[in-house]
Amino acid sequence: MLSCYLFLVISLMISCRDVRASASSSSCTEYPVFTPSALVVKYGDPANVTCVVCQKDCSVDVSGFEHPVGKVLQNGATMFWAVDRLTEWDISLHCYYTNDAGAQCTTRLNTTLYQPPESVSISFVNHTEMMFENQQYTLQCSVQNVAPVQSLTVTFYRGNTALGHLQSNSEQKKPVNETFTLNITPSREDDGAQYWCEAKLELGPAGPQSPPVVTSKKSSASPVYYGPELNEPRNPDVITVKERDTLHLNCSSVGNPSPSYTWTLPLNSSSSYTGSVLTISSVGFEHEGQYICTVSNTVGNVTKEFNVDVQASPWIWIIFGLSAAVLFVLILCVPCCLFYKRNRKGSYNLKDVLRFPMRTALPLQNCENI
Repeated sequence: MLSCYLFLVISLMISCRDVRASASSSSCTEYPVFTPSALVVKYGDPANVTCVVCQKDCSVDVSGFEHPVGKVLQNGATMFWAVDRLTEWDISLHCYYTNDAGAQCTTRLNTTLYQPPESVSISFVNHTEMMFENQQYTLQCSVQNVAPVQSLTVTFYRGNTALGHLQSNSEQKKPVNETFTLNITPSREDDGAQYWCEAKLELGPAGPQSPPVVTSKKSSASPVYYGPELNEPRNPDVITVKERDTLHLNCSSVGNPSPSYTWTLPLNSSSSYTGSVLTISSVGFEHEGQYICTVSNTVGNVTKEFNVDVQASPWIWIIFGLSAAVLFVLILCVPCCLFYKRNRKGSYNLKDVLRFPMRTALPLQNCENI
């Protein structure tokens, strides 16, 4: 019971003092000055500040320095406060004096005690299997035992690309564990990317020149799966090819995992193909018809149709024309030769030749009997 009364009395005294200071602060011509003007200290480190109570018009006999920890030395209007190891999270330092008008002129030092994160880790929320293109996933960055959390900035990264910056709304001054989340929608360009996060304490100009930064380990490379997509139009026009020419049907596509190919050929074709490009080195009329290429992987499948029209080669007609011409010549020339042979050439008998003197023309009728 006695302790309760003492606590009540002390609280009333502090309240009365604060009310008096706020009510009469307008009569203060100057206020105590701290050096440095703000104190930022790592948990467990030593700290010290100097307070000049006033420059003039004040009595150092009615001045003071409120400090829950540490020691204060005074030299005239200057006070020195120091502590070997600062571990008070909610510390409040006040330097004040009372002027001739009875007003208490007080300056409160802005003090920050900080602790860098003990650890930072990254993970996916409710996801351990495959990652698919254009689906939403949630990244989670967990920061352990950090203070003050309101000064913490967490940045998510994919490779070297920053994805977003997040801060906490908590006003807690003591160390806490905090979790930050960020939604992402990966694309195929993100295949194999590594995700990580960075926790940085932004402590302002009074803080360390190099802000405390702790990073997570990089996640394992994350594959991004997507269904097959054709490199060329799905339904091209009719493909016309000459007999004996080479036929190429291109069904190339991209996908992750790598797609497989299945070809459905015309009914009168007995060959089978499994590649992305179907090649027939010498086309015949049996290769005419519709070809269907089916591209598939574990995500999905697409089809592509080819309609092939085989036309006779022009060399066939050339050869046919030449053959017909030769045959025509043979049919026309043989009777003529026979007719000429019988009507232009004579027939001779050797005995008749011997009877005629030299340089005498022989009759042609019996020439063939020579």
